[in-house]
Amino acid sequence: MDGGQMRQRSPFIKSRGLKIPKHPEITTGRVRGALREGLYERKECDAVMRVVNEGDTVLELGGGIGYMSTLLSVKKKVARVVSYEANPALIPYIATVHEANGVENVEMRNALLSAQAGDPVDFHVRRNFLGSSMDRDADPDSIVETVKIAQHPVADVLDDVKPDVLVCDIEGAEADLLPAGDWTGLRAAIIELHPQWIGQSGVQAVFDAMQKAGLTYFPKASEAKVVTFRKGW
Repeated sequence: MDGGQMRQRSPFIKSRGLKIPKHPEITTGRVRGALREGLYERKECDAVMRVVNEGDTVLELGGGIGYMSTLLSVKKKVARVVSYEANPALIPYIATVHEANGVENVEMRNALLSAQAGDPVDFHVRRNFLGSSMDRDADPDSIVETVKIAQHPVADVLDDVKPDVLVCDIEGAEADLLPAGDWTGLRAAIIELHPQWIGQSGVQAVFDAMQKAGLTYFPKASEAKVVTFRKGW
């Protein structure tokens, strides 16, 4: 390479052996550092690597940037992932993550899983679209678009998908949603709790829902707010 020739920079960040496309609004600051150091969603990733089996069907609630669904597909070689992500601004980026890693067995659904059937709900896309949410009052001046997001009843989805494993990070909605579902078909569940929002009663509701489904807290794959439940361990 000549001294005057610019070295071409990779368009990807390597993370746990995955290729994560660089993005000016997503792979910045702490996110970029965590990705490069293999610390992005570390607790959830460690739990997944411990309890998910090759050939599993996984239901993911909270698709994020597509990192977990890619890890499941590439590293755990699951049969299928059905991933719910409410933020429409993230869906195109998730597609680039999947494409970069040759992922073809993930079905992204830009919708919300709900306790029961309901009308579409408002979702507020913000300039920093990682801060987008259904909460209009959180920084209303930053909202650039409000869109309608469909709600899918949890009973219908579980009957259709028949997941072996649940991976759930839905920013506090776990306290209302999980008790509404029949999770007896699961072998394992990995759930990020948000006690700062759901309180003791919400945490108890999640544990009760898992116990009702025959799943027991599994400490070896749990850390802090990320809790794992398994059958037959």
